[in-house]
Formats: sequence, structure tokens, C-alpha cells
Amino acid sequence: MGDADRAAIRPDRGSDMKLLIVEDDQFHASFMVETVGDILPEVSEITHVADGDKGEEEAKSGDYPAVILDLQMPGRNGVEAARTIWAAHPETRILFWSNYADEAYLRGITTIVPETSAYGYVLKTTSANRLGLALRAVLIEGQIMVDREINRYHQRATTPRSTLTESEFSVLVDLALGLTDKLIADRRAMSLRSVQNRLLSLYQKLEVDDEGGAFNKRTRAVNRALLTRMLNVETLIAAERELGPWYAKKLARSE
Repeated sequence: MGDADRAAIRPDRGSDMKLLIVEDDQFHASFMVETVGDILPEVSEITHVADGDKGEEEAKSGDYPAVILDLQMPGRNGVEAARTIWAAHPETRILFWSNYADEAYLRGITTIVPETSAYGYVLKTTSANRLGLALRAVLIEGQIMVDREINRYHQRATTPRSTLTESEFSVLVDLALGLTDKLIADRRAMSLRSVQNRLLSLYQKLEVDDEGGAFNKRTRAVNRALLTRMLNVETLIAAERELGPWYAKKLARSE
């Protein structure tokens, strides 16, 4: 591919493992190429592309057992790219790395990872030693590894009483997209009562109070979710892309 940068790593060692790095920041991409070259002799060739769309294309066209994915990129984010890669190659081992310890990212990853694969999630601020351990554990040994800082963040940010179920999270996303209760019920194949019950649970877990009618509880819930990084902009952009085709089909059925 003309848009992909490739580098041979230790071709004299007889290794033949190919690695794909999807990272829009050239400094971080160069750092990762150098790090992999230093600590993973199993890797014989590295390909670097600069965004999620190109990452999906390259992963489909090449034979990559291992991929390193940035999470926040122009166009398709790392979770979206991983979904496409895993759909085509469910055995692919993917290490996600990011500047952000967002619950939205971690939730997105854990809901799409296949049983036959392994994944990791590390912060770009992690130590070189820790990054090396993550690279080997996930990409070579096939283990699941989440950075300690991310675990600490989620232990602080969530408790059993505040953690959302998957159905509650789906309703929260649709709420942020501006869907009515009736449309949420239709999209999620729920009864209207079920949606309303999920909303009540969301308000409680997000500690939303309308202050005697002074605030809109739906808007306050979305605000709280964004402030606590339970939702982020990339998750909503991806959800908006999925909403369009669904709503178009719904309108076509009603004609």
C-alpha cells in the first residue's frame, strides 16, 4: 500500500511474524517501531498506517497475527477498527494503547473481543518496562493484560452500585444520540416499560437529580456520563454512524 510504511526487523534471525501498527502520531509510531525492534525478536516485519480506515484495509490485505492500535484517531477509532479486524480474523492479537483511561473504551473493547483472541490496553504514559511486558504478554504469549493505571482508574470511578449493565449502557448511548424512549425501545428490541426502567436505573447510578424540576434529567445524565468518561466523543461518533443506516431502514419499512 502506498499509504503504509514497512520496515524489516532482524531478517537474519529467521523470524516471520508480521506486525501492524495503527497510529496517527508519527512520534508515537516511531517510538513503537523502535521498542518492538528492541524487545520482540519474533517480529520480522512491521507495517505502519496512520488511521483506522487504513488499518482495516491493511489488516484485510495482509497476514498480521498481531496488531497495535491507537484508540483515538481521525475517522474510525481503535475500537471500530478492532471490530472490523476481529470480524475478518478473530484470532488476531491486539494491543490497544491510548492517552486516556476511558471506561467507554474499555467497555467497547471487552464487548467485541473474540474468545479465540487476546487483547491488552496500556496507556502511552506507561513505563518502557511495563510496555515491553505488555507487548510480549499480549502479542507473543496471547494473554489479556490491562495496564494497572487503567484498573486503578476504574476502581476509583466505578463501584458495583454505579457500574452500568450492557443494556443500561446501550440506552445511555441512545439517550446521548437524542432518541426518544419509543425509538430506543424499537432499536434495542425492548418494551417501552423496560426502557423507562433502564432510565430510572441510569439516573440513580449517575446520581442525577432534577432538583425539583429545575433540570432536565436526560440531559444531566448525558452530562454526568461525559464528565466521568463513561461516554466519550469517539464512542458517540461511532454510535452516530451506526444509527444512520438503522434509521434509514426503519423509515423504508414504514413507507
